[in-house]
Amino acid sequence: MLLCIDCGNTNTVFSLWDGTRFLCTLRTATEHTRTADQYYVWFSTLLDRYGIEPEIADVIISSTVPRVVFNLRVFTDRFFGLRPLVVGKPECLLPHEARVDLGTNVGPDRLVNTAGAFDRHGGDLILVDFGTATTFDVVAHDGAYVGGVIAPGVNLSLEALHMAAAALPHVDVTQPTRVIGTNTIACMQSGVFWGYIGLVREICDRIRAEYDRPMRIIGTGGLAPLFAQGDVLFDRIEDDLTMHGLTVIHAYNKENGAT
Repeated sequence: MLLCIDCGNTNTVFSLWDGTRFLCTLRTATEHTRTADQYYVWFSTLLDRYGIEPEIADVIISSTVPRVVFNLRVFTDRFFGLRPLVVGKPECLLPHEARVDLGTNVGPDRLVNTAGAFDRHGGDLILVDFGTATTFDVVAHDGAYVGGVIAPGVNLSLEALHMAAAALPHVDVTQPTRVIGTNTIACMQSGVFWGYIGLVREICDRIRAEYDRPMRIIGTGGLAPLFAQGDVLFDRIEDDLTMHGLTVIHAYNKENGAT
């Protein structure tokens, strides 16, 4: 089995891959103070709940929170006797190198999504990932990451409204029944929902015009299905794109003798 770990700013996701499918996907809050022992207690308890006996042979990690990686390394070494492959480190090979400005560090999550999307859909893609930030990643015809856009995330925007304006409550993201709200919550939900519909459409249109080639738009992240209901924004929704990308990168490193 391959254990794939994706550590984002908000959540850390563990998925077990048996070579053909993901057996389970587990999610916990990202906390840099969580120890290796705490990870193991949480992980093993949930696997018992699923009735899975892990036979983990390899581990791959993608993390946008560097401080968390150390304890994840200790977790895999102490309890499985394995040295994880960490995306973004020199020893981790990528199927396609990023073509960006010299000295630019591309987030590991964006490189992983690129690898997963190219494996499934080929090139000339725009990947829209609804995470803590809303990111737009451009995948070239040959699979290389060639740049993108970073915008504030949906929940981050709602939290900022709530914190900065005393009269505005915290609201959940949902598709409103009408654009014109007749109460404060409805107004906020409409502004965020239709505002992000407009943001995604406008940025994707501008990317397509600048790229000057036909492109497909792939949505991913927890809120992608919600925004797909509001308009025809995406050609495809991929709920496991990052995890698939980790399996692709791991396989590439295996094939090239890096693990």
